[in-house]
Amino acid sequence: MTYTGEVEVGGPADVQDAGDLQITKIAVGEMNNNAYLLRCNLTGEQVLIDAAAEHDRLLELIGDDGLSAIVTTHRHGDHWQALETLVITTGAETIAGELDADELPVPVDRRVQTGARVRVGSCELEVIEIAGHTPGSIALAYDDPDGIVHLFTGDSLFPGGVGKTWSPEDFTTLVGEVETKIFGRFPDDTHVYPGHGHDTTLGVERPHLAEWRERGW
Repeated sequence: MTYTGEVEVGGPADVQDAGDLQITKIAVGEMNNNAYLLRCNLTGEQVLIDAAAEHDRLLELIGDDGLSAIVTTHRHGDHWQALETLVITTGAETIAGELDADELPVPVDRRVQTGARVRVGSCELEVIEIAGHTPGSIALAYDDPDGIVHLFTGDSLFPGGVGKTWSPEDFTTLVGEVETKIFGRFPDDTHVYPGHGHDTTLGVERPHLAEWRERGW
C-alpha cells in the first residue's frame, strides 16, 4: 500500500521506506500526537521520535528488536507521556534539545544543538534547533539516497502554519527560524512529518509564508 501519512489514534501505523531508513508513523494519545519509529533497513537499529503516549502501543510497534534511542522534539508534556516507561523498558538513550532537556521527566543522556547527528544504524539525521514554540525545540533532517529530505518538525511546522506561540515575540522568532532554517535551506520536495496531524511538503507550504506572518499565527 502507498504511504499517505494519514493516521488516527487507535488506527494502524503507516510505513514507508526512505532508502535505507524505514519510517513508521503512528498516532497516539488524547491530543492526537504522532510518534515516528525509525529503523535502519541494513542493521535493524531503531530510534523513536517522541514517546508521546500509549506506551503499550509503542512497545508493540518497537517489537523484539529493541530501541537504541528516543528523541524528544520539545518539552511539552503531550510529547513525552510514555518516555519514562519506554526508557525503563528498553534502556534507550534519551536525546533532546539543550534548552528543553531539564523539563523532561527523565535524565537526558544527550543534550543536542544545531549540527549534532543522531544515528540510526547506517543512517544519520541532522539536528536543527527551531526556537519559538519552546526555547529548545528541535527538528531532525534525513537526506535519503534519492535526494529527498525527510524533516521531522515536532510542533514547529505543520500543514498550514507554524506551531502555537504564546507571545508576539515568540511568533516572530518561530516564523523567522522556520523561514531561514527550513524554507531557506531545503527544497520544495522536502517531506515534512509534524508532531500532530497529516504530513506535508515544503513546496505546498512555501507560497503561504507571507500569509502566516501577516496573520500572526
